Amino acid sequence: MDRFADIEALVAVVEAGSFSAAGERLGVAKSMVSRRVSQLEQRLGSRLLHRTTRRLALTEAGRHFYQRAVQILADLEDAEQGAAAEVTGLRGALRLAAPLSFGMLHLCDVLTGFLELHPAIELHLDLNDRSVNLVEEGFDLAVRIGDLEDSTLVARRLGSARMVTCASRTYLGRHGAPRHPDELRRHVGLQYTNMSYRRQWEYADSDGRALHAQPQLRMHANNGEVLARAAAAGIGITAGPTFILAGYLRDGRLERILTGFNQPAIGIHALTPPGRLVPRRVQVFIEYLADRIGEQPYWDAGL
Repeated sequence: MDRFADIEALVAVVEAGSFSAAGERLGVAKSMVSRRVSQLEQRLGSRLLHRTTRRLALTEAGRHFYQRAVQILADLEDAEQGAAAEVTGLRGALRLAAPLSFGMLHLCDVLTGFLELHPAIELHLDLNDRSVNLVEEGFDLAVRIGDLEDSTLVARRLGSARMVTCASRTYLGRHGAPRHPDELRRHVGLQYTNMSYRRQWEYADSDGRALHAQPQLRMHANNGEVLARAAAAGIGITAGPTFILAGYLRDGRLERILTGFNQPAIGIHALTPPGRLVPRRVQVFIEYLADRIGEQPYWDAGL
């Protein structure tokens, strides 16, 4: 009888939401997961899960046991990682979710550098601009950029991303350059749909007073690189982070406008699931990311 396997099965069921999903995560049959949870309940003499045809829910006893079980498994993994690291270095799977454009433009070198330092790490990378559910989808951490929603996730700030407003010479030649955010109401805006309209077109004057522009939106997209390319083609004005737009500014495809008005920077964070000890390999990776991003990231050099 493997007591830890039984505990692991319960935690997987709670986090994945079903026996079948837990089986996929653990690499075993659904029936095996159900058997392990039943064994655990029999050994404890207490029902841990309410089972219905539609959903699973923890009993009161199950909720208390689950909280302790998560910590037990995390402590065990950390102990194993600590012992193994003394001999072979970091090892195990690292499951990371990150925004598409940021991952393509700036994470590749960071990740390959980390893997070279730690050859026993197995990386699983998901690049997607959607907000993933770390617990349900089994991620160790996610990189998120922007204002964080209220959440039980644990956040570590990695650095900042500046916001700038840009347009192509072609567009500015046809429509002129706005000199004040209020003038954007006469211009075409390109909207990033993972950020609110108000937040994307937010500015501050020299006295720090907030100004909210209202461009006429012609294009909506959930990827900032697509909007940057559309702006470079003369479709409209984009407001976005310099980690996307810096290259366009340097090579002249876009020109910065409204330079007399500041746009609030957006935070870059690493998020980890709540209620458990973060594995050593994840802790080391987060520190590695923070060292390479920081409050003055390399992509802003020369801007």
